[in-house]
Amino acid sequence: MRLDRIESGSEVFIDANIFIYHFTGSSLEGSDFLSRCEQGDLTGITSVHVLLEVLHRLMMIEAVRKDLVKSPNILKKLKKFPERIKQLNEYFINTLKIPEMNIVVKPVSLGTILTSQAVRAGYGLMVNDSLIVASMQEEGIKVIATNDDEFSRIKSLQVHKPTDVKMS
Repeated sequence: MRLDRIESGSEVFIDANIFIYHFTGSSLEGSDFLSRCEQGDLTGITSVHVLLEVLHRLMMIEAVRKDLVKSPNILKKLKKFPERIKQLNEYFINTLKIPEMNIVVKPVSLGTILTSQAVRAGYGLMVNDSLIVASMQEEGIKVIATNDDEFSRIKSLQVHKPTDVKMS
């Protein structure tokens, strides 16, 4: 289902790609969705591990955009040149904006990590995605904003996606 079809008042877990699209200008629908959270129309929830993923991915994007490294193997190239990493800061500033958008950031406990193993075993998800599902289960959240098809395998979830993603 589309992001704009989420009912007002819903609690929604937000995956990293929605934030990435917003900060890179890749999806107006994603930005509109986050505006609904900021205005209180929706309760946006994410977790610390999602913020870490956003930090990492935005750092890589910024490094390429600033022409400090070229694809492929961005991470490997940045590791070789720590002085280039020191030139990056927009990724951090943008990630700090997430709690300011009225998004609740939940911790990831050892219990969440343990639960995520059962999710991986049951649905064949990768670690980060299984942590999202485990976090959602802990919070009793059934709605997710994401662009990942893997969550559609879990019939108990309502998966809402942007339809206008334009990656450059």
